[in-house]
Amino acid sequence: MLGEIFDRARREGRSALIPYVMAGDPDIATCERVLHALARAGADAVELGVPYGDPLADGPTVAAAGQRALAHDIGIAEVLARVRRYRDAGGVPVVLFTYFNPVYQYGIERFARDLALAGGSGAIVPDIALEESAELAGLLAQHGMDMPLLVAPSTTRERARVIVAQATGFVYVVSRMGVTGANTAPNFDPLRAQLAMLRGLTATPLAVGFGVSDPAHVREVGPLADGVIVGSALIDAYRGAEGEEAAERAGRFIASLRAASVR
Repeated sequence: MLGEIFDRARREGRSALIPYVMAGDPDIATCERVLHALARAGADAVELGVPYGDPLADGPTVAAAGQRALAHDIGIAEVLARVRRYRDAGGVPVVLFTYFNPVYQYGIERFARDLALAGGSGAIVPDIALEESAELAGLLAQHGMDMPLLVAPSTTRERARVIVAQATGFVYVVSRMGVTGANTAPNFDPLRAQLAMLRGLTATPLAVGFGVSDPAHVREVGPLADGVIVGSALIDAYRGAEGEEAAERAGRFIASLRAASVR
């Protein structure tokens, strides 16, 4: 279960580092090299995006990565095959980041079963309504996997209480309004208040994403949260490169964030 990565990071005096990669970007072979480079650089887990044509929470960098992946006809089945291959090779835990429509089209029960068989650790589905998430969450739990849930800056305390009670693995704390992206930094003052509020509601680990893009951000967020999630800035770090060059760029970037994660 995902809680173990936060326990280990806590023992080591740092925040857990969870990079986001779009599956199949810029191509399958390069993506696999990047995933292994992230593990070598110190990533604790990986969020692996499933390409989708209508990504409501994705900013321009992630959306463009999704379009590059879709050009290679990458869908859930292909992503799961790569998760299995990566995990069999000793890769770090993988959490799929996907929208609900691909899951529904694939089949909810089949999705949970096949993700477990592939060695996945859970799934994040940002567009599923909390009141409609019980079936998927239950199926994931039956297979020993987690379903982290998102809390936005606009989420009220009352609503947050309900969300964190149902989140497993970690609570995905959205650091600012809007979509993902590295061009707008987290708004740290409201984020501190938000994290303090959530600390009073749950012992589930809190991981901050959306806008975390450099070592300075990690140093700022790390003492406040249990983990940091970095996506767009990582994709930008190896955009335009392929093969080993892309992997080296990704590894260097994540290594710099890992060094900054020590509290």
